[in-house]
Amino acid sequence: MQEENKLQNLNFDSESINLRQEIEKYAYYWKWFVLAVILSLATAFMYLRYTANVYEVATTILIDDENKGGLPSELSAFEDLGLMGGGKKSIENEIELLKSRSLIERVVKDLGINVTYYKKGHIKTSEIFQREMPIKITFFNKDSIFYKTDTTFTIVIKSAEKFELLTVEGNKTKGYSFGENISMPFGEMTLTPSDAISKMNEEEVIVKISPLKKVVDGLQNSIQIQPVNKNASVLKLSLKSQLKIKAETILDNLVFQYNKDAVEDKGLVAKNTNVFINKRLEIISEDLSNVDKGVEAFKTSNNLTDISSEATLILGAGAELENKIVELNTQLRLVDFVNEYIAENSNELIPANLGLPDASIGGSTERYNELILERNRISQSSSKLNPVIINLDEQIKDVRTSIARSLLNLKSSLAISLNDIKKQESRINSKITAVPRQEREYRDIARQQQIIETLYLYLLQKREENAITLAVTQPNAKIIDKAYGSDIPVAPKRKIVYLAALLLGLIVPFGVLYVRFLVDNKIHTRKDVEGIVKSPILGDIPSSKSSDKIVISDQDRSSVAEAFRLLRTNINFMFSKVKGDSKAIFLTSTISGEGKTFISLNLASVLAVTNKKILLIGADIRKPKIQDYIKSFSGKGLTHYLMDTSLKCEDVIETVSEYGFDMVHSGVIPPNPSELLMSERFEELINYGKEHYDFVIVDTAPVNLVTDTLLIADFADLFIYVIRANFLDNRLLEVPKLMYEDKRLPNMAILINDTNSEKGYGY
Repeated sequence: MQEENKLQNLNFDSESINLRQEIEKYAYYWKWFVLAVILSLATAFMYLRYTANVYEVATTILIDDENKGGLPSELSAFEDLGLMGGGKKSIENEIELLKSRSLIERVVKDLGINVTYYKKGHIKTSEIFQREMPIKITFFNKDSIFYKTDTTFTIVIKSAEKFELLTVEGNKTKGYSFGENISMPFGEMTLTPSDAISKMNEEEVIVKISPLKKVVDGLQNSIQIQPVNKNASVLKLSLKSQLKIKAETILDNLVFQYNKDAVEDKGLVAKNTNVFINKRLEIISEDLSNVDKGVEAFKTSNNLTDISSEATLILGAGAELENKIVELNTQLRLVDFVNEYIAENSNELIPANLGLPDASIGGSTERYNELILERNRISQSSSKLNPVIINLDEQIKDVRTSIARSLLNLKSSLAISLNDIKKQESRINSKITAVPRQEREYRDIARQQQIIETLYLYLLQKREENAITLAVTQPNAKIIDKAYGSDIPVAPKRKIVYLAALLLGLIVPFGVLYVRFLVDNKIHTRKDVEGIVKSPILGDIPSSKSSDKIVISDQDRSSVAEAFRLLRTNINFMFSKVKGDSKAIFLTSTISGEGKTFISLNLASVLAVTNKKILLIGADIRKPKIQDYIKSFSGKGLTHYLMDTSLKCEDVIETVSEYGFDMVHSGVIPPNPSELLMSERFEELINYGKEHYDFVIVDTAPVNLVTDTLLIADFADLFIYVIRANFLDNRLLEVPKLMYEDKRLPNMAILINDTNSEKGYGY
């Protein structure tokens, strides 16, 4: 268990170290993060500075709904007159009506918001509402051409009396005077100035006329209507706009147009009833006049004055029957009137509250009128093929049939009742045989007079009630809160924009660096090597900013010089198991360009400053670079020595007095470098160097390209394998890994060259 805990702690520490390395890897580029954040925040500031604010304006209305405590409860005092008929309204239907094209189109035309105005500033152009305009534009002939126009023109105010017009292409027209009638392609218009016109010399006002259809579509999509909650009849209408006053005006006008439309619909029943009653009154008034003339003629011809006093006792018993007969005849006449109206007026509103004794007829009449009104309202924004309209037509037909059947049944019932009462009256009349013929004739005439008079008075009463209905017709919506918008804009959201800019300023450089690191397959740090190659690592040589190829001197205290001194110390540890006073140090790399020649020269220099005798041999005879660093080449080098057996070792060794060591140049490039290095003379040169020098440093060829280094590897006491950071592909680490594991390079150790000291590599 203890071993497992140790292993877990080791893994945890390793993960923590890796996380820290990842953070440090990005933190090195902190300047780019700071720059990106500053640029992002500056861009966000400029965006918010020149982006118009958007405000949200809302209004709440209470929809007339009796079942949810709507407006009818406030007028319940008129219910005894039958004025508050009507059923529950659907909130969903009212929402659709509020968003209907016809209603919004009336709002656009009434407010003229298909014409928008913009004030041109130094940097941006801002919209202004027509009420805040320094000038007023009156458009004449607002016909179909005007409402289909899509154009823009600019008004340049020259003075309090003059102005110019610019077309959309920027072409100037002639100057105009305020109040002058101007002819345009879409019609005529007139401009009149306001009091603030004197302060706006050379100001420009841009006028944009948009097609009516486009503006209506935009408002339909922009206006949001939703119930406050599911148990209430309160609707919230909201609209977002750059101009708060414009949105408030639009919402207030929308509610006004909706109420106006609803009041007109509700007044249709009362208006049709009024027409019906007036026609009936004209007819009955004429009938009443004729009956009165008949009474007058009858009494005159028969010299009668007070006939009733003679038959008081006889007629007393039949008084009650007479009243019933009058009432039944009146009701029969009303039934006939209603039947006649229904027959002559199809799909029209039926007069309501005429006082018929059958309550079901009154309920059916109210239901019929409601369906007619509902169908008319919905048909304004839908076609006749709408399933809702088809369904309403079927209901209207059924209710109309039901009313006709009820009237027929009522008429039959009244006729039966009238016959029964007349039979009773006959029995009474049989008892008054002594009544003169004049009395009987007079009673017939008086009865007709009373029936017509009663009906006349009844219709007069209903006309007054209907007039009250017209006077108290209430709107569908009661305004709870007028359109109001806060001074705090809803867009753009400044905190969110700044937060997004801050995140973007961090994410963009992070993403760029992440992609860069993701596609980067180079060796960068010692840990990149340690994870694959298990060979000892002698150290790191940081990048040299000096133009000199050999950077080692007694007074040099740079990071590169100190790194070579540390390398010198680590090399001594590698020789702890090597016998002999003189040591042979071979240097190689995976590919060309990793800096092994630079390391060889500076290693020779740093060993020489300790008063050691150093011999540097340039064994990379395929692509020699030592002569590029040290120009004192006499012409005899390693290849000359290997090919010419007459030459001695002393003949090819040159002293580099400037740096305190001797060296053997590579010489000319031979056609058979591998065969030359396999000769015994190379071994003789190495043995000569060990006899006369403390260290023999051999700069060899890269092992991944040629076999030259492997042919002479056995002569080395220490093999320094140079790996250049930020240069070598990490996939090529398999080469030094194979060399170390197969022990093809004796006493191999790795040296990482050209590391970045600013990132913490090197001392």
